[in-house]
Amino acid sequence: MLYSVLIYGFESEVTSLSREQEMALLAQHEVIQKQLSAQRKLGPVVRLMPTTAAVTIRKGSEPVVIDGPFAETKEQLLGLYVLDCQTLEEAIEAAHLVGSACNSRSLEIRPISWFGTGDQITA
Repeated sequence: MLYSVLIYGFESEVTSLSREQEMALLAQHEVIQKQLSAQRKLGPVVRLMPTTAAVTIRKGSEPVVIDGPFAETKEQLLGLYVLDCQTLEEAIEAAHLVGSACNSRSLEIRPISWFGTGDQITA
């Protein structure tokens, strides 16, 4: 089963990292990704741009596009991993690895009910 590991934290903490701190953080994620890949559990990994780059479409009689994230929150969704695990317990164990590689305030583990591979775009 596929599980999403949603990484939440304070965007201000991430954007205030020095270049060296950011590179060290990314190196930690790379180690975790290699480990999960070797276990054949790693799916797509996404780091989101800051909420200042986001827009939201509000539905109504006329859809309205507004600046900013979809909800007012103290913590922001910073990125996500998609993991292929047999059980929720296995996903939780893998999420602990992800958590060790970031300064996130919380990780939300949520089963994925549908996954489309899309057109295999690359960054």
